[in-house]
Amino acid sequence: MQVPGPDTRVVELRVHGVLGTTPDELTDAVASVDVAGDGVGRLVRPADRLRRPVPGPVLATGDRSVPRIVEGYVWGGMTSGGSAKATWALLFPFALANVAAWMLPPARSDSRTSLVLSSVLRGLMRVSALLLTMLFVAQLSVVTLDLVAAQCLGPGAQCLSFVPTAVRELDVLRSLLALAPVGLVVLLMHRLSSVSWRVAAEKDDAPHHSALAPMLPGTNVVADPDTPALRAMHVIAALSTVALLALGGPLTPAADPRWWCAAALLVVAVVGTVLHDDPSARRHTLPEQALRAAFGRIPRRALMSAAAAVLTAAAVLPGELSGPLPGSGSTVDLITAALVVSCLAVCIVLLPAALLARPSWKSSPRNLRPWAGGWMSAPVLMSAGLLGTGFGAGLALSVRRALNESGLQLPAAYDDVAVFWGSTTILLIVAAVATIPWVVLARRRAARGEGVIPDEVALLHAGRPQDQSAAADAWKWAGLQRRYSHLVLLVVSGILAVSTVLTVVARIIGLPRVTWSDWLVGVGVVGLASLAIGLLRLVFLAATKREAARYLGVLCDLALFWPREAHPVVPPCYALKVVPEVADRAAEHLADPDTRVVIVGHSQGSLLAAVATARLLESLPEADRQRVGLVTAGSQLQWAYSRAFPGVVPHDSLRDLAGALGGRWRALCRGTDPIGGGVTSWNRQVYGGMLLGVGFRPDGTEGPLPAATRGPTGALVLGSDHWLPDPQRGPFECRRWVPGVLGHADYRGDPEWDRAVAMAAGLESPSRSAALPLHSDSPTTQLCATSAEEAAAQAQPAVHGGDGGALPVDDLRRSPQEDGAADATDEPTDSGSREAGATEPHRPGPAVLPEITEPRGRTAPWERGLSLRTSQDR
Repeated sequence: MQVPGPDTRVVELRVHGVLGTTPDELTDAVASVDVAGDGVGRLVRPADRLRRPVPGPVLATGDRSVPRIVEGYVWGGMTSGGSAKATWALLFPFALANVAAWMLPPARSDSRTSLVLSSVLRGLMRVSALLLTMLFVAQLSVVTLDLVAAQCLGPGAQCLSFVPTAVRELDVLRSLLALAPVGLVVLLMHRLSSVSWRVAAEKDDAPHHSALAPMLPGTNVVADPDTPALRAMHVIAALSTVALLALGGPLTPAADPRWWCAAALLVVAVVGTVLHDDPSARRHTLPEQALRAAFGRIPRRALMSAAAAVLTAAAVLPGELSGPLPGSGSTVDLITAALVVSCLAVCIVLLPAALLARPSWKSSPRNLRPWAGGWMSAPVLMSAGLLGTGFGAGLALSVRRALNESGLQLPAAYDDVAVFWGSTTILLIVAAVATIPWVVLARRRAARGEGVIPDEVALLHAGRPQDQSAAADAWKWAGLQRRYSHLVLLVVSGILAVSTVLTVVARIIGLPRVTWSDWLVGVGVVGLASLAIGLLRLVFLAATKREAARYLGVLCDLALFWPREAHPVVPPCYALKVVPEVADRAAEHLADPDTRVVIVGHSQGSLLAAVATARLLESLPEADRQRVGLVTAGSQLQWAYSRAFPGVVPHDSLRDLAGALGGRWRALCRGTDPIGGGVTSWNRQVYGGMLLGVGFRPDGTEGPLPAATRGPTGALVLGSDHWLPDPQRGPFECRRWVPGVLGHADYRGDPEWDRAVAMAAGLESPSRSAALPLHSDSPTTQLCATSAEEAAAQAQPAVHGGDGGALPVDDLRRSPQEDGAADATDEPTDSGSREAGATEPHRPGPAVLPEITEPRGRTAPWERGLSLRTSQDR
């Protein structure tokens, strides 16, 4: 660790989480101004009344204060704001399919079988995403071309009677009016998938491999160079699908050359999608060079132009548009069946792939292993496919109901989709009803055990029974949410799978329609219509109301972190801009040898901060790395991201990052936080009155940690995790204080924030704290001895925390006021009073833990000042 000099300063570079944090909130200022950035990614600082940037508050580091500059990177404008971004919610099934590709387990480089299975899985993911695009445009064509143009506006139809007869008799006009919106949607999809955020930082040409487990977190979060080709394949497949539907369907070959051209283009799109593998598999062999030459920029444009020409020919020279189109049902049926088969294939291939990847995490504790044994991407992909199917069917059913014409017919597959969603709705209701008694029972058990305080809560809130009671219930429910949140997705996916099997079996065996099935269809129609209308209403509210846009932006914040990998038709990835620009800004500050940079991230911002820090460390010389620190607050890196994305943020990469920082990674945690949790420690338990656990060590290894130490703000520091008391201690004068249980909110308001930043900057060490022994039979029993002899016997050995000094048990019985008064005054006390105090018999106090503080002389300054004033008033 470098020794700080007289000119040392700290730059605290903050990255916010979801919900579009404002610049003022990010910098903890009443006003802020931009100091760099391009308006999309904004670097802001606090400002004075004249809107001039000002430095942040000085950073107290033990016996000295260090100048601090507070900067914040604001990226919320990339995911929310404006009507265009509001419509991104309609692409949520596509984004979910893209996220599923990033959830695949890592491939083992020493196993050829694992590499082959990984390549097959990526190919299946891309094909499933392509089928989602084809299904989307097919369902849209069913509404515009079949339901409206061919049936509602057909000659002699009574639907939309205000339409003139001349329009109804012109098949070409109706065909153009119906297919023009579909072509426009495909054009917009291509335009959206071509948009990427411009990065102001220097381009990094270092090779990154997304199929192999990274050495540091997020090393493989990079743009796929095959995305332009994949985007072209989706456009070609979408245009060819619409053309085949208009020309009679894919299952009825015709002598029409347009049909054969559309079928050939569709085959080219599917083959190209399969062959364009992940860049990690790129070997500059002759076949691969030939493949990329065949799908170069000019050939791609030629293929897309050919597909557009085929669709235009099908629109200008349509067949007979009177009544239901014969190609609608077969097109939707074939795409849906192919999507089900591809999802099933992913589920099957994923089993051996996850088993082969298991050695990389089998030595980790169970609560740190990937969810569902690395199989989590399968249910996410299934959910994406079923959501896409449901939205398209719901849109068609809603349009038919809005047209209010009994003679309008939809393909038979839509009845199957209605049955599927009807059975899914009923099963979800049954699951919810079955869960309610469990929740009520858990609540009653919590109420009965209200007086039982968990050991960690009792230790963290020692001597504060009211805070213990308030925190205990929040700890329990937050822990339940972190442990079982992924099971909700697994249960929902299981219900969807059961409904899919029942629907497919009923369709294959030709189960006759009975009374109960009509009722099931009715439930499904209502559910699908609610899904489509609710999503459209949400988009409208987000486009017109800022607050609704913020909450809709949460979906984008979570889904758009991931670059385009399996599905190119998703909004641009903000991580590809935020990460390099944050790292570049930090490097710019580090050009000053007296500057230390601490990158700070809250919630989702902790993932961005960790990835940016890893990129920064890779680009710096060893000497400059010592001036880089990381602080995460309310982070999901351990309990969520490392388990949901084992190929991107594996547990080993977090350990390597902690070792590279050498103790300068500090994590602020609250047990009451249902979203964030511990990051660098696990298997925590209270033993002998001390908080113990296993975690990352500064030398890059993992194992048992020294006993937790208590900081001057009341936080327990175990390894690099700072467990904050919630509710906070206080209030204290001249110090910000927030009452109540905060959970995931307002980490910056905790006084431990500044201490964590100082430690991440290498300006303070945990050794200023003290190991805290608590010798008690129960967490709510006061530590007291019945005699002076027993007290001396208990305090014979001083308990050492390994990294924080020792605190004799006698000091634990002191109250903060006694410590402050003892330190604040030099006046001698009356000898008679001392003798009386020595001979006074012990009187047990209330059954609560005593207040536990630092060793005398190390209490927080604001607490010492309060004690000083109290003693002087006496």
